[in-house]
Amino acid sequence: MAKITLKGNPIQTSGELPQMGASAPDFILVDRDLKDRNLKEFQGKRKLLSIVPSLDTAVCSLSTKKFNDAAKKHPEVVFLVISADLPFAQKRLCDQEKIENVVTLSMMRSKDFAKNYGVLILDGPLAGICARAVLVLDENNRVIFREQVPEISQEPSYDPALKVLLKT
Repeated sequence: MAKITLKGNPIQTSGELPQMGASAPDFILVDRDLKDRNLKEFQGKRKLLSIVPSLDTAVCSLSTKKFNDAAKKHPEVVFLVISADLPFAQKRLCDQEKIENVVTLSMMRSKDFAKNYGVLILDGPLAGICARAVLVLDENNRVIFREQVPEISQEPSYDPALKVLLKT
């Protein structure tokens, strides 16, 4: 179980991120149109999974905007932003901020994604939602980059993740 902090206070997650070189677990998450989506749909493309607590927070919104800007320049890869937010809230934020290049996914129907990826927060005020993390998967859904952000209120390391994602 990962030990992370929220404003300096320790909290724990349900496990660890998938290991480097491991196959990422498949998932069923819900998109903005309330359709179930799974990892297999994106087979054959490199993917960046930006896992965030809630798009309604400043850091999550900022990271989504930054990844959206990168996605605009690189349509050959897929950017998935995953949170516990309802699809309606995700859609509202994306419409307000003109975020059109990432795929937002919600774990509204199940916490299996968060458990299987080791990012379900188990205690503290954010218990039940996702810790902040970034994964990059290759075309065959193998993990080629992983970052568990140690302090939830901090942004992820954009440049290292994007460098691995865009490497050919």
